[in-house]
Amino acid sequence: MAQWNQLLFQDAASPIMTQLINLHDHALTIMILSLSLVFYMLIYLMFNTLSCRTLLEAQEIETIWTILPAVILIFLALPSLRLLYLMDEISHPSMTIKTIGHQWYWSYEYSDFANLEFDSYMVPTSDLSFGEFRLLEVDHRMVIPMQTEIRLLVTAADVIHSWCIPSLGIKLDGIPGRLNQITLSCNRPGIFYGQCSEICGTNHSFMPIAIEVINFQSFSKWVSLFNN
Repeated sequence: MAQWNQLLFQDAASPIMTQLINLHDHALTIMILSLSLVFYMLIYLMFNTLSCRTLLEAQEIETIWTILPAVILIFLALPSLRLLYLMDEISHPSMTIKTIGHQWYWSYEYSDFANLEFDSYMVPTSDLSFGEFRLLEVDHRMVIPMQTEIRLLVTAADVIHSWCIPSLGIKLDGIPGRLNQITLSCNRPGIFYGQCSEICGTNHSFMPIAIEVINFQSFSKWVSLFNN
């Protein structure tokens, strides 16, 4: 969950988000080193009273500052492409959940279970209980088991929506007439919040997403209670 005055990412709750944070730190380190080097060279040239004609016209220097940025881009591109393919890979999902965006609420369908589907609306501020978050709490959370690979299918019934959970590293557009899929996996229990990140109308900011991650035994009990 995000905190006030927070400058960094939310705590990672999935392997993909952990990799995204590592990639961010890797790119930020390279950027700081590059900026420090350029800043040092600028300061040195500003206060340098002597100029070396041979240095300013040397072909070796031009070769270095042409090849070096290309090498830096390779160090940025390779881990980025690796993570991009990991995010798109769906190997052996244990279950499938279909998410449908409406104006302005979400519907969830558990395809592997009979008659397990429900709508998820935001809880009004006047109905919130103590400790619940304003504009983030819903009446029916999407419940999933932890440490389980889940295939998430996202679409929309009216306009384009976007299903986004920052702590899980997931953001997927729901487009009417199209099914987009992504893998979903969470490595620890908890309640994780998100919001529609596509401007979908006047109540765009009032269709939050809440995921409750529990162990597999509790999930089996939840499924049986829901069907009863």
